[in-house]
Amino acid sequence: RGMLKAARPKTFADIVKISGLSHGTDVWLNNAEMLVSGKKPEFGTIPFEQVIGCRDDIMVTLIQYGLKHEVAFEISEFIRRGRPLKEPTKWEGYQKVMEEHRLPAWYIWSCGQIQYMFPKAHATAYVMMALRIAWFKVHRPLYFYAAYFSKRAKDFDLIAMLGGARTIENRMDEILSKGTRATETEKRLLTVLEVALEMTKRGYHFETIDIHASQARDFVITKEHGLRMPFSALEGLGEKVALSIVSAREEKPFTSQEDLKSRTQLTKTSFDRLLALDALKDLPEDSQMSLFDF
Repeated sequence: RGMLKAARPKTFADIVKISGLSHGTDVWLNNAEMLVSGKKPEFGTIPFEQVIGCRDDIMVTLIQYGLKHEVAFEISEFIRRGRPLKEPTKWEGYQKVMEEHRLPAWYIWSCGQIQYMFPKAHATAYVMMALRIAWFKVHRPLYFYAAYFSKRAKDFDLIAMLGGARTIENRMDEILSKGTRATETEKRLLTVLEVALEMTKRGYHFETIDIHASQARDFVITKEHGLRMPFSALEGLGEKVALSIVSAREEKPFTSQEDLKSRTQLTKTSFDRLLALDALKDLPEDSQMSLFDF
């Protein structure tokens, strides 16, 4: 957060630099942060756009100042591996070369602080991925939430999520009140509930499991601007059982509750929970055979 406030990024390049700084060691803290904030008075205040962000920046800068390509590469590799502090004698030699080519004193000092630097290609890939995700979150929110809950989340509280923002907040407060006594599952669930709360606050909602429409693991976007919850969101109903329901349904529609139980791996407990959620909809208890079926 402090880095973002100091950087106030305006361009794609600024965001890539932030990615590089945040993944490096002693690249922002004890280094660029001090330069940008003016905490090294002998150097003045250095604009964020000029500080070193990724390992590639060093070699490019050295070449721009007139160093031969092979020398620039050698020095940049030495710096990005954090060698200046481990091999001070060799670093003194490199410093002299940089001074001879009129590199700024603050730049040479910054290079000497670095312990590890992130490659720009990786930083760029991360930023491109993040921007794609951000675009969907802003412009196609239900696609974002459907993907998140389907692919990233594993723990759910179906009742809290179906209840809307108030019940989600209550469940979150319950977990937070436990402090260090909260289980690992509850800690994971808390993150999922934070995203669920955000979704409901934006005017969207979750829809209960439907024996005819729910998928095994994926949340499905509905016409009512909601997300249909999958079978595996139900407590105690594993993915294997969820897949057995979908597989049987694809073979032929369920004709009754008895038909559902006989053709899937549903336990009595999971069946009763689905029944309580009104997930079985219009399924009669038994399949009724009529003369008209012959």
